[in-house]
Amino acid sequence: MLELDDVQSGYGETRVLQGVDAHVDEGEVVALVGRNGVGKTTTLRTILGSVEPWAGTITYRGEDVTELGPVDTVQRGIGLVPEERRIFPGLSVEENLELASYGGADTENRRDLPWVFDTFQNLQERRQNRGSDLSGGEQQMLAIARALVSGADLLMLDEPTEGLAPMIVDRVMEVVKDVRDAGITVLLVEQNVRVALDLADRVYVLAHGEIVHEATPEELRADDDTVERYLGVSFAD
Repeated sequence: MLELDDVQSGYGETRVLQGVDAHVDEGEVVALVGRNGVGKTTTLRTILGSVEPWAGTITYRGEDVTELGPVDTVQRGIGLVPEERRIFPGLSVEENLELASYGGADTENRRDLPWVFDTFQNLQERRQNRGSDLSGGEQQMLAIARALVSGADLLMLDEPTEGLAPMIVDRVMEVVKDVRDAGITVLLVEQNVRVALDLADRVYVLAHGEIVHEATPEELRADDDTVERYLGVSFAD
């Protein structure tokens, strides 16, 4: 579905991605993990087109999308839920979703508002509340729902559980699983390695702007050297 071949990018004169090679197959949840500052968010922004690649090729559903900007990539079914969520604080939940439903991609995975409110019960209860009145978890749910009503076939999530209480983290994880079960492919950037491994089918480890390891969650849990070296965590009891 998505393939990155030697993708390099950065900001100004600072190179962040040194040459990323990765692929995401349809129906997968693929996690991109690594320490802070290694290029995880830059990878998502480069795929979307909000950061221009310096070199390499990005292919989506067989089409070269390397040179496309974010409007064109969204119209092809690539959706990004950014770390900052970026919902409209002065608009209601319903208005945020209605606005997101204009444009986007005409895909089989495009969701309507009734589906959203059936799936996200907390948004149904808060549909007339302004974005600024929502909790962090509710804002995250709204940001995910907004991408789905825009027709995302490939949903890219940037740190979806950051700053959330453990109970809300569990709910966000349930939503990601629901999205996957609904047939939507997910590329997940997640600092909480345990959450990433619980959700993912495959995991890429990013370090110094390059993919340094690929594994299943089970393989990575058993690989103490890689986990401690590149992620700074331990799964030992």
